[in-house]
Amino acid sequence: MTLFSDDQHTPQGYGPDGSPVRVAPPRRVIAGWIAIGIAVVLALVLALAPAPFVIEQPGPVFNTLGTDQAVGSPSGGDAKQLISIPDEKTYPTSGSLDLLTVSVVGNPDQRPSWFEIASAWFQPSKAVLPLESVFPPGTTTEQSNAQNAALMVDSQQDAIAAALNQLGYTFPQHVAVKQLITGTPASKDLKVGDEITTVNGTAISSVQGLRDAVKANGTGTAAELGIVRDGAASTVAITPTESQGQVVLGIGAGMDYTFPFDVKIQLNDVGGPSAGQMFALGIMDKLTAENLNGGKRIAGTGTIDNVGEIGPIGGIRQKMYAARDTGGASYFLAPASNCDEVTGHIPSGLHVFAVKTLADSLKVLKAVREGSSTSALPTCPAG
Repeated sequence: MTLFSDDQHTPQGYGPDGSPVRVAPPRRVIAGWIAIGIAVVLALVLALAPAPFVIEQPGPVFNTLGTDQAVGSPSGGDAKQLISIPDEKTYPTSGSLDLLTVSVVGNPDQRPSWFEIASAWFQPSKAVLPLESVFPPGTTTEQSNAQNAALMVDSQQDAIAAALNQLGYTFPQHVAVKQLITGTPASKDLKVGDEITTVNGTAISSVQGLRDAVKANGTGTAAELGIVRDGAASTVAITPTESQGQVVLGIGAGMDYTFPFDVKIQLNDVGGPSAGQMFALGIMDKLTAENLNGGKRIAGTGTIDNVGEIGPIGGIRQKMYAARDTGGASYFLAPASNCDEVTGHIPSGLHVFAVKTLADSLKVLKAVREGSSTSALPTCPAG
């Protein structure tokens, strides 16, 4: 065998006596291997370094007709009914009306690695989001959890109201001032606890109705608000302002309810408002003699207000995969306002219906229950 060195084109490899001689690798080759080694080490360091992103992935699934234990988890002796109505007649249920969650991998204190981020990019059931879109700058993990817990409590109250309203119960419910923004016109004329009954003579029955009325009034013109304070009715004139592209009064508004009976919802360690629709349907099924779902497995998501309006939520792609893969559902109720995120991303075997109101969802359940055609019902296109 004849070998050539890098700088001399003379035969190498055997000594004068013909014995083999070990040939030292050329310096250029050695330098190349060192460079490769350094690159590998740097790549590993970068891959394991924390990234300024978080990962959304399918989370636990809960059957609102069952217990507070996640679907598929080992049953335990301390399981409680997710929805219980102790003081009103309820009826047996079957199948499921699943609410869905999203698990977030990462937070400001513990971010995922670049390797985890790269892996998530290639999985359709996961999404990569900038850290600040989930945890705004200056917000700690504890603060975010507390905010989501408060939203969950409000969504449960709104779901109870929506269900009872849909079933024809009557009870006191009104829009109230929950917070005043310092320095706004509203802070001078309104007080926390004031009930807002009308805007420019139009009756207000929901927070969204208040937003719509204020938007219709616009800025620059005073809006006449009918209020009740300490039992006394009066009228105040407040000129809305613009904030972040929205027409606002400068208040935080919410609903106050006095329900005719107690509805208990037991669900720990889950936050946010997106389970509202499924809470409402679960409550209605328990208060209705006929199974709303016909004993089938149905999943869904969406915020809800007391008048049954269903609103958009986050993480809907992850929730569709959770519905199919964990819950085993074939039917999915999606807020119509989320269809732009749904189209082109529907898991195979899942039928996704676009709903705007609780009444829309009940139409879907009726068709599924009766085995009738669903072709005329609004859907989010498969893409």
